[in-house]
This record gives sequence, C-alpha cells and structure tokens, in this order.
Amino acid sequence: MAVSTTPTTGGNARPPRRPRGEGQWALGHREPLNPNERSKKDDNPLNVRARIENIYAHRGFDSIDPADLRGRFRWWGLYTQRKAGIDGGRTAVLEPEELEDKFFMLRVRVDGGQLSIAQLRVIADISERYGRNSADLTDRQNIQLHWIRVEDMPAIWKALEEVGLHTTEACGDCPRVVLGSPVAGVSADEAIDPTSAIDEIVERFIGDPAYSNLPRKFKSSISWLADMPYEVQDISFLGVVHPEHGPGFDLWVGGGLSTNPMLAQRLGVWVPLAELPDVWEGVVGIFRDYGYRRLRHRARLKFLVADWGVEKFREVLEKEYLGRTLIDGPAPELPEKPIDHIGVHAQADGKRYVGAAPVVGRTSGEQLRKLADVVAAHGSDRVRLTAYQKLLVLDIAPEKVDSLVAGLREIGLEAFPSVWRRSTMACTGIEYCKLAIVETKARGQQLVERLEQRIGDLAGEDISIHINGCPNACARTQIADIGLKGQLVMGPEGKQVEGFQVHLGGGLGMAEGQKAGFGRKLRGLKTTADELPEYVERLTRRYLDGRTDGERFADWVIRVEEDELR
Repeated sequence: MAVSTTPTTGGNARPPRRPRGEGQWALGHREPLNPNERSKKDDNPLNVRARIENIYAHRGFDSIDPADLRGRFRWWGLYTQRKAGIDGGRTAVLEPEELEDKFFMLRVRVDGGQLSIAQLRVIADISERYGRNSADLTDRQNIQLHWIRVEDMPAIWKALEEVGLHTTEACGDCPRVVLGSPVAGVSADEAIDPTSAIDEIVERFIGDPAYSNLPRKFKSSISWLADMPYEVQDISFLGVVHPEHGPGFDLWVGGGLSTNPMLAQRLGVWVPLAELPDVWEGVVGIFRDYGYRRLRHRARLKFLVADWGVEKFREVLEKEYLGRTLIDGPAPELPEKPIDHIGVHAQADGKRYVGAAPVVGRTSGEQLRKLADVVAAHGSDRVRLTAYQKLLVLDIAPEKVDSLVAGLREIGLEAFPSVWRRSTMACTGIEYCKLAIVETKARGQQLVERLEQRIGDLAGEDISIHINGCPNACARTQIADIGLKGQLVMGPEGKQVEGFQVHLGGGLGMAEGQKAGFGRKLRGLKTTADELPEYVERLTRRYLDGRTDGERFADWVIRVEEDELR
C-alpha cells in the first residue's frame, strides 16, 4: 500500500514552524535581540564622548554608567583594563566589575599605519604622561596604551586631534581601522597607491551614525601589494591588473578568525581606485542591514557570506547598494615570495626604507620618543606600522642607512632581527586583557630569547609563532606555522596551570603557490607555559633534521606522523 508523504492540514496537525529570524534589519527584524543590540538601540554609542568629557572626566570612574563603561566606551577606543592579580582560572567566572580595574586600555587609530614624527611624539608624550610609559604595536596597525584614567581623556583627545589622530570607532560594532600597506606610495612594485581611498573612507564614514551600529566589528584592508593578511578581513581590496581596464583592485569579503575561522572569498570583480569608497560603503551597508543580530557569536559578516554564497552577495551589492553592475575581473598575481618589509629596501624614488622589529610588539612611550628623535635626525618625517607588530622608517638617503640602523639598534629596535624576533607575535594577554587566560607578551619575549640562544637564526627560513591569551585569535593563531591558543592545562603535579593548545602549519596565500589554510590541531596537543620554550625548540629541531630540500614548515607538518609533532 502506498504511503502518502503529503502533510495533513486537518485535525490537530500544526502548521509548519516559521523559521526564526536572525535579527536582519532588511527583513524587518528590528527588535533588540541581545543585550548588545539593546544598548546600541537605547543610545548611539558615538554619543558617549560627550558624557565622558562633560560628566565622567569630572566625577571619576565610579560615576560611569555600566552600559557606557562596558559597551559604548569602545566606540571611542576605550576598554576597561584587567585588575592585576586575577588568574586565568577566574576569567570566565567573575562578574565584569570584579575583573576590571579603574583604568583603561586606549587604542589610537592609525589608518593605513601612517604616522608623522609629530604624531609619533604626541603618542609618546601621552604614554609617558598618562599611561605609565606603556605602548604596544598591534597587528592591526594601531598603538595601544594602558593605565589611562577617564579623567585624562579630554586632554588626550585634544592632543591627538591637534595632530590629526583620533580614537573614533577604534573598537566596537563599527568599521575598525583600515589596514593599508606600510609602503603605499613608495614601493617600486606598486601600480596604484590606494592611500587616497583609505583617507576618503575615513573622512566620509568613520564617525557617521549611519554606520556606527553594525552587528559586530568590521575589519578592512586596502593594499596594492599582498603584504596584508587580506584573507582574514571582512573586506579586502588587493591590487590586480585587468587585461582591458588596467590596474585596479580585486574584492574579497567574509574573512575572520576567532572560534569559527573562515577565509574571505573573491567576488570576482575589478574595482577602479575611484570607486573603492563607494564599494566599501556598499559592503558595509549589506552587513548593517542583512547581518545577523540575534546571536552574538554568529554576527560577523563571514556567516552571512557563508550562507548566501558570493553570487548572491554580489547580486545584492550591485542591485540594492550600488545600482550598477561591477566589472568581472581576474584573480591577482601573487609575488614569488611572501613580502617582508623588515631590513633595508629601495623605494621607487631611490631612497630607502628600513623595517625594524621590537619583540612581540611591546614598546614604550620612551622608546617611541627616542624613535622620533632618531628618525628626524636622519632626515625623515614618516614612520609606518605593519600588520605584524613591526614598524618602518621611510625616505632615508642611501648614505644614512647604516647610521639609522645603528640608531634603531641603540633604542632596542632591530632592522636585522633573527627569524624568531621577526616572526613572533603576541596579543595583549592576561597582563591587561579581561578575556585572557594566560600571559602572552612576557612569554613571547622569553621564547624569542631562548630560541635565539639555543637554535640561533635560520638563514632563509621563516617560522611564524603567534601567541594568543584566549580563543579569540587576536594574534591570528590559526594562520601561523606555530599557533598557540592560551588555556588552562593540567600541569605535572596534577593541577591546572597556564598553557597552550597548539595549532601547526597554518598560513595564508601570500605568495605564488601558497594555499591558505588553518593550522593542524591534534587531539591533546597541548603544552604548559613553562614547557613551551622546550617544546618549540624540540619541534624546530625535528623540522630542521627531517625536512626535504626547500620544504616549508607548513608542508613538513602535513607530511609527518603525529608523534613527530609532540
């Protein structure tokens, strides 16, 4: 007997359940769906600056409304700092007011990583005067200061804005700093300098209430060269030459790391320089209107791109936001080798730029002040920050290079660092971050010193080590040769101690023949923080002893048995 598969509609049968909305404004889902959305609906976070200047700076930390303190302050680059002495085991169990100190981390926004000497001096002065001499170079071309008091923010903003710097939307559910090549405008390999597009985006859209309430953070990258981590941004423009239309930019969308990493996808379009700001605005508009706001952990653009696919995303961008069809474009050509700006390199105008490395991005106001002095003494007014916690000095006459390199070395910045110093990054970690579980900066410095002493430099090799204090991947752990995700692990005495889950062999498509992929995560491959230097040394020696000619670390990791990686 045939069985009907048609659902019944009579009796007690229920009608099909309507799919739950994802909080997409464009589909009419406007109700606040989580506390973050409710806070943004109650008051545009940009408005909090007036309260900081007129109320909180006069009445002090204890007067700050909690919704401002732990939410809206971020739109002006301010996060409460972790209270000293609270171990990682209590990160997830304490209430925010128990974790936070009465000081702030302040993120100074440096779009394109471009700083003048005057700007560098102001940041150094703020660090020394208000931030206990603290400063970190981030992997998003920002400078982070610590120990900032709310009482000092009006004076800090005044000083920054007098030299063209600001903290607007340096954090929060909004467009963060726009990454750009640190050699934009001086590279001999650059066909188009996109700095004008970055400047226009910042001028038109940053601080605009129309784009200050996005579902989550929005990260951007615009560069002719493949020297930015373009595959892990919400939006990236990468230089490409169209066979008919000439130089322009290839558009990528939907990248991001953290606990659910995804790589950006090509839309297959060619965008001329003049249209970059409008196309950028269109993509941000899609995210604002169609992005998922119901669940915070699914609110990044990458989830919408994954669900829609690139064809639908392009269609919506063209029809609903641009009102025109974009030109089909080829994939960009990648360089033969990954671009590394550390060391001495020729500019297009015959001058030189010099890339130098602090250790894991840690610097200080004093060091930045001395850097400004050294740079100015060698006839330059331009310093650049990289997306790898490093810095560049531009416009150096060839005959002054040796003197500059020596001057940088005297203040602790090395233009010819070991591979370990050059390729190791670390996030803020438990020293200041309320989300962290383990220490990162000091561990990274100790690791670099150990590897330099025990193994020495690796001529021609590059093994990247990224250290993160929690699962959020601020240091891009999944795309490092050795990615270390901070967590508590069982120590030798049967007690939980600081440690790391190990990811091996990750990377991005930064050169011809390289394929992007996330690190190999083996079950149970963890190390305590104390055992970390020994583990990395042991792993490195196995690689050096067992590799074939020209075999990269990431390829070796895939090839060998698991026991070799432990």
